[in-house]
Amino acid sequence: MPNLFYVAQVMKQNILRPAAGKSLWLFNKPYGVMCQFSGDGSRRTLKDFIEVPNIYPAGRLDFDSEGLVVLTDDGRLQARISEPRFKLPKTYWVQVEGEIDEAAVQRLRTGVMLKDGLTLPAQARRIAEPCLWAREPPVRFRKSVPTSWIELSISEGRNRQVRRMTAALGFPTLRLVRIAIGSWRLADLSLGGLIRIK
Repeated sequence: MPNLFYVAQVMKQNILRPAAGKSLWLFNKPYGVMCQFSGDGSRRTLKDFIEVPNIYPAGRLDFDSEGLVVLTDDGRLQARISEPRFKLPKTYWVQVEGEIDEAAVQRLRTGVMLKDGLTLPAQARRIAEPCLWAREPPVRFRKSVPTSWIELSISEGRNRQVRRMTAALGFPTLRLVRIAIGSWRLADLSLGGLIRIK
């Protein structure tokens, strides 16, 4: 059974590193937090959790998604992580409505046709329900409809891509947790926690 709290620590091979004098941080973003430091006060933002000055997220994670965000003060590294042309894989644990079958998982692997075109092949597999923190607010379930989980790795940066991919196959996403960006993983980083990578 996948368990967030014993996922291996940050892998060392092929890891990108900041330039001398720069830093890189991992943050476990809660649900309902804007992946930016500025805001109008109506929603929580990164500044409600992070006091380190002059670091910025490398890429985005939607307001209604949770999990790993990489931050740095190295502009070159920020671009290398976030720009889709570099195809750095992002890995998610996804809870979907319905019992997703192998045929649907295979379509995720080969590509799903969306309004903006066919997605690139992805790595996908069914997984047992992972051990995660309780989400606030909780996911709204329908008692008559089962749910299931997949692990999905993509290397594109389309807007809300994972949610659109599962919806196109008839399995709407209920919960979306990013567990890895390239070689960086959440490991045992607590919800709302921030750690500097040495």
